[in-house]
Amino acid sequence: MGTVVFDLDGTLADTSGDLIAAANACFRGMGEGDLLDPVADAGTALRGGRAMLTLGMTRLGRADDFDEIDRQYPILLKAYGEAIDTHTVFYPGAMDAVETLRLAGHPVAICTNKPEKLAVQLMSSLGVLDRFGALVGADTLAVRKPDPEPLREVVRRVGGDPSRCLLVGDTVTDRETSRAAGVPSVLVTFGPGDEDVRALEPEATIDHFDELPGVVQRLFG
Repeated sequence: MGTVVFDLDGTLADTSGDLIAAANACFRGMGEGDLLDPVADAGTALRGGRAMLTLGMTRLGRADDFDEIDRQYPILLKAYGEAIDTHTVFYPGAMDAVETLRLAGHPVAICTNKPEKLAVQLMSSLGVLDRFGALVGADTLAVRKPDPEPLREVVRRVGGDPSRCLLVGDTVTDRETSRAAGVPSVLVTFGPGDEDVRALEPEATIDHFDELPGVVQRLFG
């Protein structure tokens, strides 16, 4: 059975609210108040901590203040870790789809560009870490997505064949990762990002997780 690998932020769960809150905690600490909006800036949140800090600094006219961004980054991670699941929610049907795939015999795993410790903490806090056979984060290996090695490694960790897997994601990073690995990608259309995922020409898109088991069956033949 082929392995189904999931991205986390913007794919399995909308984590943007807690990420924005952590970034705004940094800006408040700088005496600038909340610079990011949890709705309008959700897409930036799912591109990571440095992207959020860069956006806020740009709004202060300090887009090139890389030293301050570097200084604030560990502060952001600490703030995020202290309130990691206040606003985070799974997308409708996400965990039902994971369970359906598991019961059908597919190994399931997570490959994310969130730091591994925070990804494990979040999945544990939400009570679902044990539903996944393995998790590889941004710092698990020396490389991160879109390099294909994290995807291949997480498949190996669940005993799967890296040539027989697919990646469920939400961004061009996930599309490029799957392409580099020579395997299919399934991109979700409901994340808060502003990309037109269909224009990325993945092997499939889904508008709801209810569609995923059927898509997986089709792609694995």
